[in-house]
Amino acid sequence: MQVTNSPPPQQMAILLDTLPDPNVPDGVSPRRTRQQIDLMLLAIEALDLGGSEAILWASKELELQDIIKNRVVVWRLRATNPLRRNSQRRPLSLTEAKALVVVICHLSKQLTAVLRQLLLAYEQLTEKQLSLDHSPRLASYLERFRTHFRSRMNPKRSAVMAYDDEKLNQLALNLLGQLLFCTGTAGIQRLWSSLFDGEVA
Repeated sequence: MQVTNSPPPQQMAILLDTLPDPNVPDGVSPRRTRQQIDLMLLAIEALDLGGSEAILWASKELELQDIIKNRVVVWRLRATNPLRRNSQRRPLSLTEAKALVVVICHLSKQLTAVLRQLLLAYEQLTEKQLSLDHSPRLASYLERFRTHFRSRMNPKRSAVMAYDDEKLNQLALNLLGQLLFCTGTAGIQRLWSSLFDGEVA
């Protein structure tokens, strides 16, 4: 993963406390929020072959080890996504969600160049009315995303069954845009707010 300039770890950790607590039932992350966070991390893994390790690396860089301690904790947090094969019934606290959002934005900044290249390739192929496999790099990302999605999501869930190859490709492309959205000014705050659109009472 190519390292680019990003705020100091102390500043990133402080952002955890500055993100507002939305007025959601029981003070825990809603279903859609949990699902979206996991899918964004899934896209990062499809973009970066070391994506799983990068999540742990980022948590250490950002001094979030108290929340994201190890691989088992990462799995448990992500398994709060109800679409997962081994979905956990435990809630995802707002603090845990904030930590994952900070990690997502941090990793997205490292992948800014890749995100821009893939989205540009998609735009050019669309303009020329060419299939997505005309871009080997984009096709590789989409294939990895589909593989990750199918191996980790519960095929018996109707929401999962609804995703054929075309819909999975579109989901993967939408996630590229959301990850790039995280790299802009106040990306963390903007992503955090977007995760609760329509969820706040």
